[in-house]
Amino acid sequence: MFRVLIACAKGGVGKTTISTTLAGAWALEGRAVALADADPQGSARIWCERRAGFPGEVAALDGTRRDWARRLPEGVDRVVIDAPAGAMARDLSRFLDEVDALVVPVLPSVLDMEATVRFLNPLAEHPRVASGALPVGLVANRLRPWTQASQQALSQLGAWPCELVAQLRETQAYALLAGLGRCLFDYQSQNVREHQQDWVPLLRWLERARRRR
Repeated sequence: MFRVLIACAKGGVGKTTISTTLAGAWALEGRAVALADADPQGSARIWCERRAGFPGEVAALDGTRRDWARRLPEGVDRVVIDAPAGAMARDLSRFLDEVDALVVPVLPSVLDMEATVRFLNPLAEHPRVASGALPVGLVANRLRPWTQASQQALSQLGAWPCELVAQLRETQAYALLAGLGRCLFDYQSQNVREHQQDWVPLLRWLERARRRR
C-alpha cells in the first residue's frame, strides 16, 4: 500500500483539489484508491460521495478519526490523505510517521510562499524528513505562466531545498469538476488533455517514491 499526504501551511492553496484529482487519476488507472479526509470541512469526502457510480470510484474515509487506517477497505493499494488546512508539522506527526510521500502545494504569492517556509522549516526537523526516508515534493499551483509573479515564484521555488515536482496552471475546470464529483482525468478534450500533462511530473515523482520504499 502506497500512502501520500497532501498538506500545506494555509488554506485555499488547492490542497483538496490536488487530493481529489490524484485519487481520481489513480482510480481511473484501475487502482483501488481510498481518500482519507482529515480536514474537518469534509470537502474531499463529499467529492467521493458525488463520484459514487462513476468509473474510477474512490473510497472515502474520515481521516479526522484516529482509527481511520483500520477502516481501510480490503485490497486498497493507494491512499491519499487530505490534511487539515493550516496544519503544521507538529499537528501532522501521526501522518508523517506512516506515509510514503508528502506533497506540499504552493501558490505564487509572497504571503503563500512565506507561509510555506514557516511550514517547511520545522518539517525539516522531523526524523523521517531529515533522514530522507520521507520524500517531500513541492507543487506550484494555480500558475499563470505568462505573469511575472508566477515566473518569480518558480525561480524562488527552484532554489528551495525541497524538490519542485510539478507546475499546475490555473483553470476553472478544477472547481467545476469538483462540484460534480469528477476530476480532470475523466475527460479527454484537447483543452483538458493539455492540463493533464501538468500532472505527469507529479505522477512520475510519486511512482519513484513508491518504488524506493
